[in-house]
Amino acid sequence: MDQKYTSTQSQKETAISFLKLVASTKVREAFQNYIGSDFRHHNPYFNGDADSLMIAMEENAVRNPYKNLEIKLAIQEEDKVVVYSHIKQHPEDLGGAVVHIFRFQNEQIIELWDIGQPIPEDSPNENGMF
Repeated sequence: MDQKYTSTQSQKETAISFLKLVASTKVREAFQNYIGSDFRHHNPYFNGDADSLMIAMEENAVRNPYKNLEIKLAIQEEDKVVVYSHIKQHPEDLGGAVVHIFRFQNEQIIELWDIGQPIPEDSPNENGMF
């Protein structure tokens, strides 16, 4: 099934679909369906272009084929979507809390920020990360 953006799909739904495809190892499909030609990202560990990020995500998918993504919150405002998730690289992993910030233009993702924090084994915070 083609999951390309449709006029009835919100930007929030598009951002979530993109993340779910990437987490399910369908990285190239996610990029082909949702990433705009002027895409740039702000992860300090990679070059800022789409190809560099896509290759890194594909390598991660090979290393972690059982990755689990659980969306906790998604917020849309104007051309931006923020998605807060719990991501585990493998089932035994405690995972991390990750925030992805997407910027859209002409129904495509053209900018992405990601910020993550590993979940510690022991935390004094009784509220947890989620």
